[in-house]
Amino acid sequence: MNDINNEVKVIPYEPQYKEAFKALNEEWIKTFFVMEPGDYKLLDHPEEEILNKGGHIAFAMLNGCVVGTCALVKTEDQPLTFELSKMAVSPKAQGKKLGYLLGSALIEKAKELKAEKVFLVTNSILVPAIRLYEKLGFKHIPVVNAGYDRVDVQMELDLRTLH
Repeated sequence: MNDINNEVKVIPYEPQYKEAFKALNEEWIKTFFVMEPGDYKLLDHPEEEILNKGGHIAFAMLNGCVVGTCALVKTEDQPLTFELSKMAVSPKAQGKKLGYLLGSALIEKAKELKAEKVFLVTNSILVPAIRLYEKLGFKHIPVVNAGYDRVDVQMELDLRTLH
């Protein structure tokens, strides 16, 4: 059996994948929740709201198709802090460790940029996602300024302890 990592590539944002960024996220959000104004802001305007503000977006490619995505949204300059946001993997590509690959790639990017912290917000019903974030090293912290009605879990990764 082929090693899946030979087929999967993580690449940075390219404008032709803008629609995939929205479609992949809309698919999972609408499965469990409802789209909120904060979702539309980021998903409709990824260049303006994420990239131009110092953030990054990664895509997982499988056999030339976008099957996953995740964003690193800059939330603070001092100390440099990012939110790991909008992680989505197509149902047809789940179970291939794409979330882990995307999360790892963006954590590495945050380290390169000398960020102190990466945080994320999620919901307790998304157990596989929470397990993934724990595997990536995130720790549970109290929820503050969630920005979305669906949020009841907040996690943080202190990059200063990883240098």
